[in-house]
Amino acid sequence: MTTDSTSTERPKARGDWRDGLPEGVSRDGLPAARAIRFDSRDVEAGDVFVCVLGGQVDGHAYAAQAVQRGAVALIAQAGHAGDLGALSVPVVEVPNSRITLATISAAHEGYPAQSLTVIGVTGTDGKSTTAFLILAALEACGITAGLLTTIESRIAGRVIPNPTRLTSQEAPFVQQMLAVMVEAGCTHAVIESTSIGLDLHRVDACAFDVAVFTNLTSDHLDYHKTMEHYRSSKGRLFEMLDEPRPEKAKRVRRAAVVNRDDPAWKYFAARTKSRVVTYAVEDDEADVHVEGLMLWPDGATFALVADSDDESVEASIQLPGAYNVANATAALTVAAALRLPVEAAAAGVAACKGVPGRMERIEGAPIDVIVDYAHTGAALRKAVEALRPVVEGRIIAVFGCAGERARERRSGLGSVAAELIDLSILTDEDPRSEPSEAIIDEIAQAMIAAGAVEGASEGHSFERIVDRRAAIARALEIAQPGDLVLIAGKGHESTIEYADGPQPWDDRAVAREEITKRFGAKAAAVAPVLLDDDDDFDEFEDTGDTDDDE
Repeated sequence: MTTDSTSTERPKARGDWRDGLPEGVSRDGLPAARAIRFDSRDVEAGDVFVCVLGGQVDGHAYAAQAVQRGAVALIAQAGHAGDLGALSVPVVEVPNSRITLATISAAHEGYPAQSLTVIGVTGTDGKSTTAFLILAALEACGITAGLLTTIESRIAGRVIPNPTRLTSQEAPFVQQMLAVMVEAGCTHAVIESTSIGLDLHRVDACAFDVAVFTNLTSDHLDYHKTMEHYRSSKGRLFEMLDEPRPEKAKRVRRAAVVNRDDPAWKYFAARTKSRVVTYAVEDDEADVHVEGLMLWPDGATFALVADSDDESVEASIQLPGAYNVANATAALTVAAALRLPVEAAAAGVAACKGVPGRMERIEGAPIDVIVDYAHTGAALRKAVEALRPVVEGRIIAVFGCAGERARERRSGLGSVAAELIDLSILTDEDPRSEPSEAIIDEIAQAMIAAGAVEGASEGHSFERIVDRRAAIARALEIAQPGDLVLIAGKGHESTIEYADGPQPWDDRAVAREEITKRFGAKAAAVAPVLLDDDDDFDEFEDTGDTDDDE
């Protein structure tokens, strides 16, 4: 498998963007486009610029800059065009510029999703894990497939790093990647679909054939404001299963694959007219359920039983925790829904070793060191509960909480740490414009309220060390044989976000460096162990919107 630092070559039109304009909008006088852009800084001669209304910035204010850079047409939201008509290029007013961004991007790329079997995965936790396991299942069935996730994209074996921290990339990127998948011979695509990505129409025009629901817990209310809106945004994925097919329709029977163990499963099942296939680890009334589950420190074995078949399929994963059994069951249920050989799919899932930055073990120290992406209370709880059975001594955790994001995360992390972690070192984690000390103090107060004791001496529950490198070094210093150091919150991420911009950072690299300093050994990475994942947010240019990164 190769890695490429760039996602695609120079933009080129594979179709006609004008075909994606809303019905009734005139195409008269509109030029062809080199590329579709929503960020004025990326515009080059021959591009179409879409003015997007963002949470903090209005893209219409950048239209003049886009024209100066060579934009040949502007898409404006009705009622927001203002004086754009004086810019000497055609201005197209549409009811919703975000929806149009997706539809003209798909048209510009020749509607690639129509040539792929497209699987979307949504839920609070488990999206990245489940997406990777679905890819493993597909490839084991001999299918050439592509993948779009928080961590990276994959196209027929080629690995492409995520260029931003957005889980659901903006529509021009999504559609271009799908087009490259088609050109690379892919027949299937797996798309991690976040609540904000769905709400902002980033994955519109993806012609989903299978929608997967993992679970639903409270999160991201700083964006969604209410759980109803959060849930409804995720539900859009299932509504899209019912979108009309083109004349040359794909010969795939659409399906909603939902986790019957989660109380919200009925809501998502009701959001589509397509067939519903349920899966479960605990509920034996699910269409596909687990029997004979055996959990081990480094994985699990189990049997999959379908209610329509007397025979079971033996399965296993190399990943800890019952929640990963649920993720694996989701992946295998997708294979069954697509009428693929489930035995082959199970072999692919069994061989999957993990995802970068998800429970990734760092070698070179006389104690266990794990880097994971857990950055909410629920995710941290799952991480610790999965690790506890394999730890003889203490779990020492290094973590913080992101600034400018849902404040309830801080108290959630603190409560879980006070309950489950032997010693916590509270530190920096993407403070953005907020003072790091203030964020750490909110976590600390939650820990104290839950009975934790602050201090560096024996018997105390937590310390505060703002500098993340120093915090990691401290954890390695105090760890004894039999202990485990969990560095949580950033996982695969390559920067820390400060008020003056991102700074290079990699928990895995820093951990290896500090291990080498302390123990005099050259640390080497081994295959990661996969843990569940949950959502985070980040900004994107020109609009100031946020996304829930998994």
